[in-house]
Amino acid sequence: MRQYGVPRWGTILTMSQKSFVWLCLLPLAAVTAAFFLLPMARLVVAGAEGEHGLAGYLAILAEPRYRGTLINTVVLAAATTIVTLVVATIAGMFLQRHRFPGRAVLIAMLTFPLAFPGVVVGFMIILLAGRQGLIGELSNRMFGEKIVFAYSIYGLFLGYLYFSIPRVILTIMAAVQKLDVGLEEAARSLGASPWAVQRDVVLPALAPAFVASGAIAFATAMGAFGTAFTLATNIDVLPMLIYTEFTLAANFATSAALSVGLGLITWLILALARSFSGSTVAAAG
Repeated sequence: MRQYGVPRWGTILTMSQKSFVWLCLLPLAAVTAAFFLLPMARLVVAGAEGEHGLAGYLAILAEPRYRGTLINTVVLAAATTIVTLVVATIAGMFLQRHRFPGRAVLIAMLTFPLAFPGVVVGFMIILLAGRQGLIGELSNRMFGEKIVFAYSIYGLFLGYLYFSIPRVILTIMAAVQKLDVGLEEAARSLGASPWAVQRDVVLPALAPAFVASGAIAFATAMGAFGTAFTLATNIDVLPMLIYTEFTLAANFATSAALSVGLGLITWLILALARSFSGSTVAAAG
């Protein structure tokens, strides 16, 4: 006969598992609420507290200065992403497919910029292409005129490349390692040229890695502040515009609205990349 009022061990175990799962989720929920949801909610509210209200969010497109800064930021991030993908793909495929003395040291040197904050990267660009930089000294001796571009869009572009390439190289190398070499051998056996193998087999197989790493490079370039703070004296980019609006003009509503706009654009790029490449897109550091 069935005994009523006596819980079964399976039921007790299921209840204990559920309680344990919820207990483990409590710290995650607390951290998410404290460090993400509440600050984001406050930022969104602050962006609507200006004299224009919710219409202040349209300032990033309506105001010529803000719109121009947005265009500069997007174009710079897109150019950085394209060049980074080209350079990192060639270097990553070579380093993954070839073994030679000093390979480990070379990989370590290529990924060393990951340890540098943006301000240090900007300072290195100044030492290279600033008023007292190496390029300026060499050009002055050779042509009698100093070439200085550290504080222009070209210097900022070079700085963004410096910290974007290592991230993409690591992703490309990991993707190349997982490629099925048998597909390449089959293509060669069918008479495909080396370029045809790369074009029709290797590059399509690496497409998800391109999308994922390209999205990370784009997002990192969109929101990079340290390098822009050091170099962006002759060009406006959104991180510096937000900083000046907040600190110099004390325009909290506009800086909050610009921050939300920057975040939405970056999030949209990452979301599109995730939809195309699956779950390989990680957050940029």
